Amino acid sequence: QVHLVESGGGLMQAGGSLRLSCAASGRTENNYPMGWFRQAPGKEREFVAAITWSGGSTFYTDSVKGRFTISRDNAKNTVSLQMNSLKPWDTAVYYCSADPEGDYTQHQSWAYWGQGTQVTVSS
Repeated sequence: QVHLVESGGGLMQAGGSLRLSCAASGRTENNYPMGWFRQAPGKEREFVAAITWSGGSTFYTDSVKGRFTISRDNAKNTVSLQMNSLKPWDTAVYYCSADPEGDYTQHQSWAYWGQGTQVTVSS
């Protein structure tokens, strides 16, 4: 079992930056890929970014490429999402995830989830 806790959400004006963090505990000795998803009111949970165990490969949905950066520190069991040039449509609850099986862009593929952190971007 892996326990994930997100932090760093908040209210930001468009064009600003926020950094989300996710702390993992439990069976962190397994080499899990990690990811970030987001869910806006009335919408499906959507893939944002993912990173392999080594950090050598990262993946992003098209709408955040060039603006968001995912990274991880395995020594601290943390994964981060640096969000720059925020847009109002980035407003959502952001979730950290771990241990995908299958299509990593689908939320159903991920085994573990945090409780989410709210990000609100005002225009």
